[in-house]
Amino acid sequence: MATIPTDLERMNYGGPAGCIAPGQHRQVIGDAVATRTLLAEESGALCLLDRAAGVVYTLPTPVAGMTFEFLVVVSVTSNAHKVITHANTAFLLGGVLAGDVTIATSGPYFEANGSTIRALSANGSTSGGLLGERYVVTALTSTYWGIHGVTHGAGTLITPFATS
Repeated sequence: MATIPTDLERMNYGGPAGCIAPGQHRQVIGDAVATRTLLAEESGALCLLDRAAGVVYTLPTPVAGMTFEFLVVVSVTSNAHKVITHANTAFLLGGVLAGDVTIATSGPYFEANGSTIRALSANGSTSGGLLGERYVVTALTSTYWGIHGVTHGAGTLITPFATS
């Protein structure tokens, strides 16, 4: 299993019980741009999908333990809200539950297989991309991102996962 890198800053006093981080705040990334490449030092951030014409976030090279959360705050009406790995040798592994907002029931579960899937792409209808959609990616190794969450779509729901 992966180990925690030794070059990360540690917040502790050396005690076995851990540490307290009062007043901790989380970075929120949301500048309504078409494309954004995330940086390793932004790990832990909440990334907003905040543009009706779609937003594409490219993940950094994965280092075990990095995590990013994505939240749709503006439904996509053209193009797509997309999260993609940095290279064709890094893959998504896990899945998302899809919900149909027009009939208020949960829909199918879609799986990222960890061998060909590199992106989640939500089109604003059948593959998701509607207000409130949320998913988290966590780097598992130098080639895998774990993903879980919920997509919000309308109509006959299809997988949001893609190979590019």
